[in-house]
Amino acid sequence: MNGTPIRLRELAPDGGGQLSKAEQIAQLRAQLAELDGGAAQEQIGGEGVVPLGGELANVLPNGGLPRRQVTQVSDTPSLIVEILRQVTEAGGYVGVVGWPELSYAELSAQALRRTVAVPEPGLDAVHAAGVLAEGLDVVVLHARSEIQFTPAQARPLLARVRAGGAAMLCVNVAVPSPALRMSADIARFHGIGRGRGCIAGIDLEVSAHAKGWKRPPALLTLGSATGGVTRLKAVPS
Repeated sequence: MNGTPIRLRELAPDGGGQLSKAEQIAQLRAQLAELDGGAAQEQIGGEGVVPLGGELANVLPNGGLPRRQVTQVSDTPSLIVEILRQVTEAGGYVGVVGWPELSYAELSAQALRRTVAVPEPGLDAVHAAGVLAEGLDVVVLHARSEIQFTPAQARPLLARVRAGGAAMLCVNVAVPSPALRMSADIARFHGIGRGRGCIAGIDLEVSAHAKGWKRPPALLTLGSATGGVTRLKAVPS
């Protein structure tokens, strides 16, 4: 990612010369203040939800991701990047914590300027995500392997999320009773023939579940198979 306008922040790892937690917090807050004059000044979609577009909105309660709550999301990088793209292109601000392998190639230069990445959060990924939740619209908290939080372990994160304004997306980080569960499975590859060709796009079957909420999955087509346009349609039940 060197040479791109993404606001990439790598915090010092635990060990000799590491930053203290207070110094990490100060860095993140300073970075938030730099985002186009302050991301916290205006939220997209109002107080309750971060809106998403197309049929994907029909899959989600109230047409988007709930603010000040946790959404559990499957480890599907293409779905996460599509969410980041939609939110930033609508004028929102996003952050990603603990996902150095995630590719931002699908985001425009303007979208990258609205993105804060903390690929190696060092001392405390949960605390870093909580700080970002104070001033962004969507924050992704990722772990390389699955982590199951007890209610006591999840309490500090949930408190920060409720105090901020972001929709918190947890990937491989399970908290008790998330507000929403969202998953995606690859349904089809585009551009591959029998023994030849290359992947030009993929279809993702996206579903979401919340208390009292059930809708048919949506088919999300990503990649050059769409001519640069994301297509969304409902999957027949």
